[in-house]
Amino acid sequence: MTTSTISVRAPLKGRIVPLGDVPDPMFALGMMGDGVAIEPEVGEVHAPVAGTVTSVHRRGHAVKVMTDDGAEFLVHVGLEAVALRGAGLDAVVAEGDRVAVGDLLIRFDLKALAESCGIVTTPVLVTNEDAFHVTARKSAGAVGLGDEVMTVMPIDAEAPPPVERIERQVVLEMSEGLHARPAALLAAKAKEYASAVEVVLGERKANAKSPVSLLTLGSRWGSRLVVSAEGADAAAAVDGVIEAIASGLGDPVVPYVDAGQETLPGVAEAASAVEEPPVDLTPFGPEDRPLLGGVVAAPGLAIGRAVHLKEKVARPAEAGGDVAAESAALDAAIARVHQHLSEQATAGRTPQQRDIMAAHAALLEDTELLEGARDRIAHGKSAGWAFSDTISAQAALLRGLDNARLAERAADLVDLEQQVLTVLAGGSPESLTLPEDAIAIADDLLPSQFMAFGDRLPAAFVVAKGGRTSHVAILSAASGVPMLAAVGADARRIPEGTPLIVDAERGEIQVNPTEATIEATRKAAAERETRRAANREAAPIDCLMADGTRLPVYANVGSVADAARGLAFGAEGSGLLRTEFLFLDRPTAPTEAEQQAEYQAIADALRGKPLTIRTLDIGGDKPLPYLKQAAEENPILGVRGIRVSRRRPDLLRQQFRAILKVTPVSVVRIMMPMIADIGELRWAKAIFEEEKAALGITADVPLGIMIEVPAAVAMADKLAREAAFFSIGTNDLTQYVLAMDRGNTELAPEIDSLHPAVLKTIADAAAAGARHDCPVGVCGGLASELPAAPILIGLGVTSLSATRSGIPDLKAFIRTLDKDTCRAVAEEALALDSAADVRAMVARRWPDL
Repeated sequence: MTTSTISVRAPLKGRIVPLGDVPDPMFALGMMGDGVAIEPEVGEVHAPVAGTVTSVHRRGHAVKVMTDDGAEFLVHVGLEAVALRGAGLDAVVAEGDRVAVGDLLIRFDLKALAESCGIVTTPVLVTNEDAFHVTARKSAGAVGLGDEVMTVMPIDAEAPPPVERIERQVVLEMSEGLHARPAALLAAKAKEYASAVEVVLGERKANAKSPVSLLTLGSRWGSRLVVSAEGADAAAAVDGVIEAIASGLGDPVVPYVDAGQETLPGVAEAASAVEEPPVDLTPFGPEDRPLLGGVVAAPGLAIGRAVHLKEKVARPAEAGGDVAAESAALDAAIARVHQHLSEQATAGRTPQQRDIMAAHAALLEDTELLEGARDRIAHGKSAGWAFSDTISAQAALLRGLDNARLAERAADLVDLEQQVLTVLAGGSPESLTLPEDAIAIADDLLPSQFMAFGDRLPAAFVVAKGGRTSHVAILSAASGVPMLAAVGADARRIPEGTPLIVDAERGEIQVNPTEATIEATRKAAAERETRRAANREAAPIDCLMADGTRLPVYANVGSVADAARGLAFGAEGSGLLRTEFLFLDRPTAPTEAEQQAEYQAIADALRGKPLTIRTLDIGGDKPLPYLKQAAEENPILGVRGIRVSRRRPDLLRQQFRAILKVTPVSVVRIMMPMIADIGELRWAKAIFEEEKAALGITADVPLGIMIEVPAAVAMADKLAREAAFFSIGTNDLTQYVLAMDRGNTELAPEIDSLHPAVLKTIADAAAAGARHDCPVGVCGGLASELPAAPILIGLGVTSLSATRSGIPDLKAFIRTLDKDTCRAVAEEALALDSAADVRAMVARRWPDL
């Protein structure tokens, strides 16, 4: 191996972008390797070094070249160019070709890439960071083809003088150890130095510039680490890395007692003190009748017997055999799973099933995922271990990003791991069969497990982990199968075959119910279904209260299909169109034409009924991969809703134009999310009026706001003077009033929008609306709850927008109410002490609910 510096040349003309600024965590956090990125000005990629082509992605957007010294470099055109499926991309080299510096590797259509994927940034990375490290790099400015952009040296090579090696110890004081997020931050810090930096824990060593390598240390609070660096700035590197570790890297710091001890005094005791209490896994006996609680992920009621789904496939032995044979086995297993997923993407029973399986099939085409596994095989690992280890590293990063949505996407990666391991072990990803009354119990249900049931779905799902926004929750709701998530360890205490009643409306599981209870539940369910059938029959009729008061009931929708189904369930229009469905889970923002077409299709599906469109509401638990946002310690209180629009007014203008082009525009209303003060509303109105004028639109298009932060309630009088309407988002309003994260499943039973404090804010907003002739609706989750209807109406709410399946029952109940009764109930609710008291009061008045 060489001891000399390798000069890496710019593969194309453009502008340097620091790798940490690339809007893709896999590149920005160094998961794919270290290096630079270039915003290209031309559509040709040339070899950055001389060597042998070791990999050419079949879509043509990525090429790897290995120098004769063993340094491997990846040039990756665009961050999401795989979405083009090879369109406009032409790799002119093949695996095994020899190339000189500057030889042509890829031709691509720069304009098509920019239009289709949005982000054309092209990373140039050294991928085998265990052997080579970047010693210098160009950090900004323009570069021409062939200009030097970085230098690379072997880690174990002696650098040109002056050479310095420094080594110091530090005890890890972060309470949660060096998990994914601090590992990524520490790697970013280490990359600020030219020296090679290593962190050692016992016999395990890690390249400090690689987050995945740091994760493999398995460090915990109290671990004694050795930080060493070798190079011209070794002392500064060691000081900087140790200082970063001591800072906690954003995690809580718990002081240690004696860093000189192998096992620090007090560490074991302190660690056990912060660990979870022992979990009781004693099976429930046949005479035990506990009532278990969970989070409603998909509503419904089911009676059946417990069936535990199979455990995960264990990771196989680490050591592999012949590299070619292991690679071939992995390729064959991936091809088999990909075929199965593609078949399900075509034959799935619902659009949600088809979309999710197509997404999983696309994940199996990801070049970084496959290359990571192949690299491990090349280092002597077995096919199964290599694939599992690659998945585990990426899943750990996603789980460590403090984002519920991304954490649940980690389950998708684990799903792929399990399917590939099953095939490698000689199994097949075929359909599962269950008894007709089975209630499937799992620790964390995977989408493939759901799909494997085919048309024979269980009566219900009970999941120990999971959440409301997981892919499985979406699949369950779309298929009409009740699901309770976040049930906890008690789910594992239910013996196989145990009779259960799953009430995924109250969020309860009755274990070992008596025959009398089962019979009473069956009778009540049958009676309820008879009532619901009658309610569905009457649903298309406009909603009038018993005293003749008009109270429209709309549907919350997120697609054309939702709008059509909403009408079928009696919706009188849409009180909330969540436009983020157009922006999420895709590599680039939708164009104005795409948005217009979708909004028009939804308006057409509603057949002239009102359509209320909420502008883009992202941030918090809904990040966009192509919209770079700085990491936030508390994203729920960060840049989201209108705050994103103020930072990206181009997106808001584009969305306004797309909405204003809907015909007839008279059916449309627009509302702005997360408004906190009058300045935000006036800013949005000014842009809205500019776009209206530019399009020559003179028709009245109401511009209203969401009421979902306490500040908006405090400013409600001022806001009501200028907003065309209020729409109260009770989900966010509740979490902000009660200071409870609605994504925290542990707090789920306590996050109740019928809390008197939340009802008081709704009353204040409704009163301000009434004083200024500003209609006030509710489109949050509370609008779908029958017990809330009389209270909301009594507080002054003038319309409700609910989930489509609950609209028939909601309209039927409202038709039995009158304004005087509702006002009395609302006044009583405001005087109570808790949400439980409010629910008990409503239950006494309307026991049939």
